[in-house]
Amino acid sequence: MIVLGFVIAVIPLFLAVLYAAFGMRETSALGRTINSQVFEQTKTIRQVLQKTADIERKARLFILLSDPALRQPYERESYETARASFKQALNELLKLNVANKIALLVNELSEKENLIYQQVISSTADDNPGLPVDEAFQGLREASNTLSREFENHVDHEFNELRLQSESLEQGLLIKAAVLLFISFIFIVTLLVILSRSLRQLDVSIRRLGSGELKQPITVTGPADLRYLGDRLEWLRTHLIELEVSKQQFMHNVAREIEQPLASIREGTERLVNEADKASDSAEQTLALSLSADVEKLKTVSEELVRYSQINVKPELKRKQTVNMKDLLEAVIKDFETPLQAKSITLKKLVRPIEISGIKEQLRNIIEELLSNAVKYSPVGGEIRIMLRDSGTQMELEVEDEGPGIEPDERAHVFEPFFRGKAAEGDDAAEGPGLGLAIVKEYVANHQGKVDVIDARQDQQGARLRVQIPISEDA
Repeated sequence: MIVLGFVIAVIPLFLAVLYAAFGMRETSALGRTINSQVFEQTKTIRQVLQKTADIERKARLFILLSDPALRQPYERESYETARASFKQALNELLKLNVANKIALLVNELSEKENLIYQQVISSTADDNPGLPVDEAFQGLREASNTLSREFENHVDHEFNELRLQSESLEQGLLIKAAVLLFISFIFIVTLLVILSRSLRQLDVSIRRLGSGELKQPITVTGPADLRYLGDRLEWLRTHLIELEVSKQQFMHNVAREIEQPLASIREGTERLVNEADKASDSAEQTLALSLSADVEKLKTVSEELVRYSQINVKPELKRKQTVNMKDLLEAVIKDFETPLQAKSITLKKLVRPIEISGIKEQLRNIIEELLSNAVKYSPVGGEIRIMLRDSGTQMELEVEDEGPGIEPDERAHVFEPFFRGKAAEGDDAAEGPGLGLAIVKEYVANHQGKVDVIDARQDQQGARLRVQIPISEDA
């Protein structure tokens, strides 16, 4: 289709060039024809004018030698020969298809010459040449000059007509070329619209796949190659849905399988703690408390697994509403007052009022998880900086602490389930199932946004995470 489209678009251009070539060829042929005709007519006109001068000279000579004692026999023959040559030149000029006015002037010139001939013959016969012959010569010269001027006007007219015809042809070429170029432009624009529409469909489909929107089928219209790519993306969408369902089902099954044994272990641990308290055995108390702490950790892991497995399952979580992010952030910060005071952490805020369309519970969990990690890894007496702003079409939320930070080689993995970086190793306070940031990533993806670990500010070394979410669903 692309090749066919470009061929169709090029055809008008080819026709324009072809038409221009034929037009130039026609103009050139017409110019050659007119030049050839004008050249032949000019040459013949010169001969006629020369013969006219010869006729006058021969006639005057014949009159001067009108005395029979002086006239030689060949003088009349010479005069008659000049007349025959003059008549022949006139006939050749008439054969060249000259204009009617020039033909009339040629006939007039011939009549003037005949009048001179009759007067010359009659005057020599009467031995009385006089004024009428001189007047006839004057008329012959005037007719010759008139013919010369008229021919010059005729040549000017012919070349002016050729110029006008060339200009008309040039104007016609420009108009037709403009029309054909416009037609080519229409074809090209149509082809680009078809291709750009298909490419936009592919781009939107890829973005949806990247943001985790897998419910809407992928359909790409246009050329066969692009439709094939759309079909492969649709296959990828269905495959991703199957993988997501399998992953969520696996995590849900794991959490369910360990829930009942974990409850029994927890009950047994509580009895051990109670018995150790009654026996006043410090070793048994320490062991019982350790077991109880491990059971609580397992319980937390089980709850996080259940929550992670249900991120994209519960339909009620998909209902979006307008959320005031400033009020939501202030409410979450208020819930964290106790842990902040326990570590003497200073909280600095740069918050702007902003409302977005989203799932309120998921947005709250995003803020809670980022703030919880910041408190967890911040040193005693540290500082946490929170920024909430509108960057045009997106909401930006940044949380930065003064903890150990995230290594550059770990930034690509911190949002993977169960990943725990070097900063969490050997830190009991930082221990957890490793699902917090993975859940944050899923919640952000549900809002067509993204979350990144970015470089810390100048002279800082802590972790700095930024969440970007479109303000509206169409952004």
